[in-house]
Amino acid sequence: MAMTVETRWPALPYEAWKDTYATLHMWLQVVGKIALAQAPPLNHCWSVALRVTPRGLATRSLPHGARSFVIEFDFIDHQLAVRASDGETRTLALAPRSVADFYRELMAILGAMRLPVRIWPIAVEVAEPVRLDLDTQHHAYDPAYANRLWRILVQVDRVFTASQCAFVGKSSPVNFFWGSFDLAVTRFSGRRAPPREGPAFERDAYSHEVISHGFWPGSGALLEPAFYAYAVPEPPGLKEARVQPQAAYYHRQLGEFILPYEAVRQADAPDDMIHAFIDSTYRHAADLAGWDRSALDRQAVA
Repeated sequence: MAMTVETRWPALPYEAWKDTYATLHMWLQVVGKIALAQAPPLNHCWSVALRVTPRGLATRSLPHGARSFVIEFDFIDHQLAVRASDGETRTLALAPRSVADFYRELMAILGAMRLPVRIWPIAVEVAEPVRLDLDTQHHAYDPAYANRLWRILVQVDRVFTASQCAFVGKSSPVNFFWGSFDLAVTRFSGRRAPPREGPAFERDAYSHEVISHGFWPGSGALLEPAFYAYAVPEPPGLKEARVQPQAAYYHRQLGEFILPYEAVRQADAPDDMIHAFIDSTYRHAADLAGWDRSALDRQAVA
């Protein structure tokens, strides 16, 4: 089927799918915590982030003794698949069900596959942390909206990956972070950042100076999907920078530049609008922070 702008960049109104969003967030945290328990601790939590796939979201390959396994959310057939390196595969249905039920069935599958994993079952990076193994509050799943989210992530992953071609310094893969529920890509100056307070994962994530860009379905102070950009530490004057495109603005409560997703999906050239946002916010933040752009930016080859 030919892809149109509507199918590539579908609408994702927050209110229409917020219950599915909340449940999916908790399911993703269960799987993310399995990755956290099994993956080697690479810098900036990259090994435990999920990645966008042609069918959904998946862990990296997770070691378990001499074997390895992958867990993938499939938003086409709406199932969760566990695939082991010995060829065994098991699935569970993505359907309206509680987080506790999802947790129990997934742990039973891992046990039956001789891949037992123990996790700390408390949700993170949410206003009201719940015990995932006991959570019956979240139980919604609308497959159409889960599929819409994934289709957006496929496009954002593609554009973010292309955007990194202009940068030759240290940069992250395009990661889906299951705690904050966002797809992000990060550039590094190469210099250490000032020490910061907070949990260990935040101190690790921001151990060095960064400029990050991401996509997020919204919550809390911003109840709409949006692209964002921020710098850590934020250089003086960044709040006042006039960035592109015109629809972008600085959200003082979030401390980030915001580009509403709706402006992107309605644009004649959505890719170009996202690239303009990334390029503009990067240039302003890097220049104000004194990054050595002559060493970090890809130079044209004569």
